[in-house]
Amino acid sequence: MTNTKGYKVQAEMSGEGGSGLRRYQDLVIGSRRWRDLILYELVQGVASWVPGALGLLLRKKLFPLLLGECGRGVIFGRDVTLRHPGKIRIGEGSVIDDGVLLDAKGAEDSGIVLGRESFVGRGSVLSCKGGRIELGDRANLGFHSEIFSSNRVTFGNDVLVAAYSYILGGGNYGTDPSRPINLQYDPQGKGGVTVGDDVWIGTHAVVTDGAEIGSGAVIGAGSVVTRAIPPYGIAVGTPARVVRSRQGKDAASPEADA
Repeated sequence: MTNTKGYKVQAEMSGEGGSGLRRYQDLVIGSRRWRDLILYELVQGVASWVPGALGLLLRKKLFPLLLGECGRGVIFGRDVTLRHPGKIRIGEGSVIDDGVLLDAKGAEDSGIVLGRESFVGRGSVLSCKGGRIELGDRANLGFHSEIFSSNRVTFGNDVLVAAYSYILGGGNYGTDPSRPINLQYDPQGKGGVTVGDDVWIGTHAVVTDGAEIGSGAVIGAGSVVTRAIPPYGIAVGTPARVVRSRQGKDAASPEADA
């Protein structure tokens, strides 16, 4: 599959699609209604940068006005950026730390869903370029991590992702050497990423499109997961390979390794 436009910022902010203001609304707000533009600018301008307890209070009161859904007791840190906020749903008791970007861009999909008591660490990015990201209850995303989805990324409950990790759902490129790589973009890729319940993904790990990590599995620091990891498997390396099981069994068969 070839996509000659994809979801490039350059294309969205170029001459197509009307005035610069209209293109800004499409890229950032997800709506061309004046009410939504004014509300977005007021909330982000007034509340996002304010430090200390006053900032926490302002964001707690004002950010839910932008979101598709926001549970009770959600805390937003300083300099949190919301894009297409109407497609972002956050469960009660969650914490969004300083400098986080939640970008739910895409006209047809479900955007970003964070389960109850989730934590998104400082400087992390959740970016939907036409795809969706769904994290279960008590998801914990370490600081400066990134989840990108042009198809889907789905987490179960109680998933722990350590700092500086990268998870990619969709967004593959073709290998035809006669054409520029950025004109061979396939947003659907290999079908996205699925992570089961009670999974621990170590720091600097990479999980690529098409990977499926079974419940209870552990991914070692710096590993690259490209295929399926069985439930309770402990996987390390590049590409990640199951070396043993959390249930005390020998390593899974080579056919199950990733």
